[in-house]
Amino acid sequence: MTERIPCKTEGCNATILPSTAAKTGGICMPCYQEQERKKQQAYIEQHRKTVNLYEGLTDYVDILKVMHAPRKYDPLVQYVSFPLRMEQVYISLSDQEADSMLKYALELLAVNNKSEAQDILLSLVCYRDVNISVALPALIERGMFNNPILFKDASQNIRNQLLGQVKWDEDNRNFLLLVLGWIGDTAVTEQFREWQMQPPTWVEQLFVTPETYALDGGWELTPDGKKRNLINPLCYAIRQVDQQGEDANEKHHAHFLESSHSTCPWCNRKLMKLMDVATSHPALRYLNLQIENLQVITCDVCGGFSTIYMELDNHGVPVWSRHNQEPDYLPDIDNLISEAETTPSLVLSYEPQSPYYAAVWTMSQLDSQIGGHPTWVQEPEYPVCPCCERRMQYIGQIDYADFDQYAEGIFYMFLCPTDKMTATAYQQS
Repeated sequence: MTERIPCKTEGCNATILPSTAAKTGGICMPCYQEQERKKQQAYIEQHRKTVNLYEGLTDYVDILKVMHAPRKYDPLVQYVSFPLRMEQVYISLSDQEADSMLKYALELLAVNNKSEAQDILLSLVCYRDVNISVALPALIERGMFNNPILFKDASQNIRNQLLGQVKWDEDNRNFLLLVLGWIGDTAVTEQFREWQMQPPTWVEQLFVTPETYALDGGWELTPDGKKRNLINPLCYAIRQVDQQGEDANEKHHAHFLESSHSTCPWCNRKLMKLMDVATSHPALRYLNLQIENLQVITCDVCGGFSTIYMELDNHGVPVWSRHNQEPDYLPDIDNLISEAETTPSLVLSYEPQSPYYAAVWTMSQLDSQIGGHPTWVQEPEYPVCPCCERRMQYIGQIDYADFDQYAEGIFYMFLCPTDKMTATAYQQS
């Protein structure tokens, strides 16, 4: 049996074969690999160059073209980031500049650069609510239905074409139904009603009924076949104070992520007040609530495993609902991290943003908001009010990743104005 020899690296207790020692200079393979890694890293740091692709650029259209252009990874190149986030640049565009970006996306589609074109179209739709119907024939021709929100402003002709295509295009049917959900006009509503009353043969290939796809577009089909919106298009961002200014909430009472006086009956931790906002705020005024402030409270631990309902008393004070059902699994209370002593100072933005601003989770924007379309990480999940058995209206969301680089997960907030019931749901990747 060949005698093994000790690794020469100080502090390493490994032993190696003589043949290995001959190759590595007397050190074990893990030490050798670590040594090589350090050599490579030292070489990179010594020879790395900084490249500013935005140097000399002042036109936002040119800047966005650079942002969208794919880059090959090179460890010897370190790119300088632009001072503004991509969504901030899009918001800052003039209408003429936005039109230039739309034309550029069409040029990219013409040469079959689908990925870059699609990213530009999504940015225009989400961040600026631009009507991109001129691009829809090119998307249809290339079978690009994987981002249904792009079709929300489809013309009658396009809508009729898609209503016909969904009947025979088995490969794209799932996306096409989502597209129709985003279009959501009278003709689509009537078609969903017809499919509900007389299901077509292809319904057996779906996991849900056709009208369920309307939820992705923020509405539902009522029992009498009418369209009922589940979102409010008036949307205001929730941001940290240093992003918005300390006096941003002078006009409207608005507080977020504060500890409540109540405790969770499941884990005995303090409940979290996700939001406490004056009902006079434009984003909530449409609800016609006869209370001064709307509070949405949940357990930030247990709420990740179950929908949590709270009943509002006559003064708007939330009370743990008798309808809450403890889930089969909850994390071990003894292993939970103690409640945070400090939370970020959050405010509502001055001006409303696009209702679609945060509608696509895979994009780079900050997602926390009141109003607008939810940022579904998974499937749309509008809780059903346990009293009236109707889907509750979405009123806002808190994305922990907006305020903590190591956090993730979105808490969605809902309300049934009729029964004065709030609910929270949680999704994460």
